[in-house]
Formats: sequence, structure tokens, C-alpha cells
Amino acid sequence: MKIIFVCHGSICRSPAAEYIFKMLSSEHEVMSRALSHEEIGNDIYPPMKSELRRNNIPFAIHHATYLTDKEFNECDYLFYMDKSNYRLLHNRFGDNDKMKPISIFTNDIDEIEDPWYTDNYQKVVNQIYKCIKDIIKNISV
Repeated sequence: MKIIFVCHGSICRSPAAEYIFKMLSSEHEVMSRALSHEEIGNDIYPPMKSELRRNNIPFAIHHATYLTDKEFNECDYLFYMDKSNYRLLHNRFGDNDKMKPISIFTNDIDEIEDPWYTDNYQKVVNQIYKCIKDIIKNISV
């Protein structure tokens, strides 16, 4: 199964989701992608790297990459972080059942805020971790 996590620039939330998922499960092909061109080629933002290290989440050198139509068409699930991500996806791909909020299986989280703006890296990593655990539990059934 192919799973894509997306966020605005793919330097904070989606790479965190990718690496948390890879840490918790090796069953699926997982990647993170950007929905804008602003950060293409950039590595994970340093404060997010620090938070991943603090939580013992292994990660590698990352290069933010823009989501391609081919990747979208070939994936089984595409998880987005917030309503802004959904609007961008909907404008590109229309209504599509493979697009789901990362929090779809997590009752007490609505969306994942962008820590680039809020500086809440710890909260974001904790929320993403919880959502990923719930995703794994529900798609591996």
C-alpha cells in the first residue's frame, strides 16, 4: 500500500508524519510531499528536527518535494494536515476518496496546526504520533 502525507511545504508536519509512520510500521510505502513550491529541496526545519530527536524518532536527510499527479494517482491514501491543505488538494484533484485528514481516526484532534507559524512543535509531534497510531490500527485491519 502507498501512503502519502502532505502539508504546505513538507519541512515540518508531513516529514514528521512520514518518519513517525516508518518508525511504527514497515508494512507500507510511505512518503511526504509539499503542496506549495516554497520549500522545494529544503530539509526538515531545524526546530522540527530537534523535536523529532527529543522524541527518539529517527529521520534522514529530507528534500521537500512537490506532490506530482502521478504520485497522487498511484497512492492508496493521501493524508493532509489541515483545511488549507484540503482546499489545495480539492482544487487540484476534485473530490477523491483517497484524500483524508490525518486525524480521520482520532476523535479528539481536528487538524494539525502548522508549527512554522505557532512554534508548537512538541504539540504537533504528539498529535501526529497519536494520529499515525490510529491510522496504522485502522488501515492494517
